[in-house]
Amino acid sequence: MTTNLAISTELDGAAVGTAPVSLKRILVALDQSDYAIQALTQVARLAASSGGKITGIHAYAAKLHDRRFKQMEGGLPEKYQRESEMEHQREVHEDLIGMGLGLISDSYHDAAAVISKNADVPYDRLSPEGKNYSCVMDALNKGEHDVLAMGALGLGAVAGSTIGTVCERVVRRSQIDVFVAKDRRRPIGDGPIVVGMDGSPKSFGAMKTALDIGKRLDVPVHVVAAYDPFYHYVAFNKISTVLGEEAGKVFRFKEQEELHEELIDEGIAKIYQAHLNVAETVAEEAGVKITTALVAGKPYQAIKKYIEKHNASLLVIGKTGVHADDDLDIGGNTENLLRMVPCHVWIGQVTYYPPMDVVAEETIMWSEEAEEMINRAPDFVRGIARTSVIRQAQAEGHTYITTRFVEAAMKALMPGGKSDGASVQQTFERLDWSADARSLVNRIEDASMRENIDLRAEKSARRDASSVVLVEHVEPFMDDIAPLDTGDTIIWRAASLARLNRVPEAFRDQVRTTIERFARKQGATEISGNLADAAFAASREHMCPVDHSEGGS
Repeated sequence: MTTNLAISTELDGAAVGTAPVSLKRILVALDQSDYAIQALTQVARLAASSGGKITGIHAYAAKLHDRRFKQMEGGLPEKYQRESEMEHQREVHEDLIGMGLGLISDSYHDAAAVISKNADVPYDRLSPEGKNYSCVMDALNKGEHDVLAMGALGLGAVAGSTIGTVCERVVRRSQIDVFVAKDRRRPIGDGPIVVGMDGSPKSFGAMKTALDIGKRLDVPVHVVAAYDPFYHYVAFNKISTVLGEEAGKVFRFKEQEELHEELIDEGIAKIYQAHLNVAETVAEEAGVKITTALVAGKPYQAIKKYIEKHNASLLVIGKTGVHADDDLDIGGNTENLLRMVPCHVWIGQVTYYPPMDVVAEETIMWSEEAEEMINRAPDFVRGIARTSVIRQAQAEGHTYITTRFVEAAMKALMPGGKSDGASVQQTFERLDWSADARSLVNRIEDASMRENIDLRAEKSARRDASSVVLVEHVEPFMDDIAPLDTGDTIIWRAASLARLNRVPEAFRDQVRTTIERFARKQGATEISGNLADAAFAASREHMCPVDHSEGGS
């Protein structure tokens, strides 16, 4: 890390590559779809607030159409095979390609110019010949634009589509920020802006951009850090089934598992909370009050749930995260969120280094022994562990890090400290399960998914210091996969199905029938939320014995 990083603090004067991203030069991909129109409408609001301009781009593939027509000539009906008729058809098609496609492109620009004019934003036109995504990339690679805006889907969208091929190809290749409009009707601001934070420079850059957008449009900003304390438990349990005794000794399996167990359960949560603390400081310096949240689970799933719970209108996230290498085009969590969330998505490329991290990296030195110690940490946590140690050193005023300081910092992250190994021997003893919890998981048809949720639920129980896996340890992971379809038109959500499983088996089918009949009368297709409460209450009115056995749940 170098000290010549340009860290912008001006809302309207960000240099290229610094945060917040400049909104002066916005390129918009046009195709007259609802999504493209929404993309244009939203960035026009931002351009108006920054004194920026919009350039619309629409590519028309004249050469492609011409080539395809020539390939089709031999297969035309017999009446077109006469030489005079064929020549006539060629002239007609040439006119269509030469003039028609150009007129279509002009009409797209005319409509976009009206939207820009209404927002009091200057508008320029680009109408290159070629394939859509390659023409957009050619325009981006000239370095004349700061942000690209486009619709998630185009005119070729079909039911079930989430991301169109042009959008996917461009997002993967773009070197600048991309705004993807995913909701044809909701504007930015019809719900908070959510930022995905993992402590990487791009996640802080995304946050700075979100703060800027939030200020311009008067929208609250939420910063969410997500970490997965369950993955390693699944992975180590799977590894333990194939490692022989000798291989386990070479791999130092027990020590590795103990380190993961302590670091993930205690340390990583603290590190991600530290990122949120830094985010609050950065936001405060920018004059913005933010809401922060630390959530556990598969990061993209946990962030998606947060977005849905808070009805966010925009997700702002770095294109790659803290574990990215130089060859990575887009991070896995970012790609999944782009496909899965219902709100608009802003994928950030600009970076921001919080001043405290920049100063610490440049002023704090490590002893060779301390460097060696931190490098013994597992690859996937080494970077965040190093950041945590540096921040602790800065907080205490140290400028030289020793092994003793690293040990103390790691101990603070892992309050349990290293054990004598006895507890490790108990790590892989499987927990007991309640009948309700086991019944819930057994409804999953996919064996590999069922095993994965088994282990995640066990890990959740261990985190709660429970010796038995209960329904509440299973439910969050059931919600991650899909609604549970019992084979009828009525779908049972996981929480409601868990309540049903607490009904004695002798009465369960009758209760299910009563509840589903109640739902149909209400015109509902799923059992969840307030409807579930009313449905269970209705079933108790008809079945007095169930009133006691269900425990009023």
